[in-house]
Amino acid sequence: MKRLSLLFALGVFVSGCGSSSSTAPTTPTNPTFVATLSPANEVPAVTGAEASGSGTATVTMVTTKDSAGNVTAATMTFVVNMTGFPAGTSINAAHIHNAPAGTNSGVVVPSGITPGANVLTNGSGSFTTANLPVDAALANQILANPAGFYFNIHSALNAGGVARGQLVRQQ
Repeated sequence: MKRLSLLFALGVFVSGCGSSSSTAPTTPTNPTFVATLSPANEVPAVTGAEASGSGTATVTMVTTKDSAGNVTAATMTFVVNMTGFPAGTSINAAHIHNAPAGTNSGVVVPSGITPGANVLTNGSGSFTTANLPVDAALANQILANPAGFYFNIHSALNAGGVARGQLVRQQ
């Protein structure tokens, strides 16, 4: 009886040691970031009528990772809500830049919106852009240091940027 118990335990141990490694990518994940958009965050800060505006940008990154956890593919969706701007404000551009607060830099993830497509008729409005391609290396950088990136919207009056905010990971 002892021998049978020992063989059973050995069989359970051996079956638990089998390899289940796979080179197939893991299930896609969706980390989410939020940026609180403010004209005061612009460099230099926005003055004039549009300085009263504000907004939020929710950025969802859909990633596919390999078995080691490295991002192999990514896309983003931007959901932007704005309020408090003068009626008729035209949002002409929106995107992510790679720079910490207080510093300007070039665009790394464009939204693809076109000038005049998002007019805040009553000073408020929203838009969504989806399935924006993101380089895997850039996606890994954003995941590692979201505060090193900011979301920025530009208006016709403030072509250099009307409101911006650093990315903060939510999930």
